[in-house]
Order: sequence, then structure tokens, then C-alpha cells
Amino acid sequence: MEIVSKFVVGSDQGVDEFFDVKKAFIRNSYQEIIAPEIIDNYIKEYFDHRKMINVLNDFSNQLIMVFADQQPVGYCFFQTGNFYPEADENQKTTAIKEFSILQEYDLPEVRLSLWNKVKSAIQFADSLWINIRENDSQIHFFKDQNFVFVKDTVSEPFNLPSSIYELDLKNL
Repeated sequence: MEIVSKFVVGSDQGVDEFFDVKKAFIRNSYQEIIAPEIIDNYIKEYFDHRKMINVLNDFSNQLIMVFADQQPVGYCFFQTGNFYPEADENQKTTAIKEFSILQEYDLPEVRLSLWNKVKSAIQFADSLWINIRENDSQIHFFKDQNFVFVKDTVSEPFNLPSSIYELDLKNL
């Protein structure tokens, strides 16, 4: 399997690929705990191509997608200068807003390809943080990358229990 991770720009094709993966990921991740009609309503309300193109054309936002055999299978959406409430405002922080890989492709080599591309993009930051659901299968991956627990909170889009983890990039 050929695995490639690359930046995606705010174009119709880029947003189509992103939304295809994101919709599948949301449906699969929440199907056991959120009613299908609530998921469908969320997708109808928040998946707007024009808005996403504008979001991706903002220099503080970045989208990296991972492809397996040229098919989009995951992504990482992150924002620079985004803080959680207790973050040190003197640090250059970056927030991983979403780090998602389709279940059938959630393999170590796919995850590492995406993670390595993210690391190359955030070298200017002092810290990196993520708000991750308590039962997310990737939580162990982030702990293995030296992310440390900061606090309990809730996560978007359905306000489920989660935790904030942070990686101090200055000490790597």
C-alpha cells in the first residue's frame, strides 16, 4: 500500500475529499452513542463547502490528509495560536482540532505518515495540544508521542467527555 500525507488547500476537490473522510469518520465513530438523525443533522448544518474553503484559506488553519493508494483515508486539521483556557499565553501554541483516520485504515504506518507530516508543519510552535475523547482509540498513540494529560473537558461536536493533552515541543 502506497501511503502519502500532504497539505490540502481550500479547493473544491480538497474540501470534497476532506468532507468524504470526515463524514465517514463521524458516522463510524459515533454510531454507537449518538442517534443517526442527530449525526445527519450535524452534517447538514456544519458541512458547508464555501465556509470550509474560506477556513482553509486562513493562514492560521492547516489541513493535512493521508492517502492510501491515492484514496483519502484520514486527516489532521490544526490551528496555530489556538489556546485552551489554562494555556500559557506566552507560548506559541497549535491545536490539533481533529486527527482522524478511517477505521479500516487505522494502521501504524498510516498514522505515522500523518503524524510525521504534522510534526514537520508545527516546528515553529512551543506546544501542541489536542482535545480527545476518553474512549478514542488514538489516545494511546498521543501518549506514546509524549503528550501529557492537562485536564478533563468535553469535545465537539456532541459534547462528550474528553481530555486535553499537551505536547511540550521545546523539550523534544
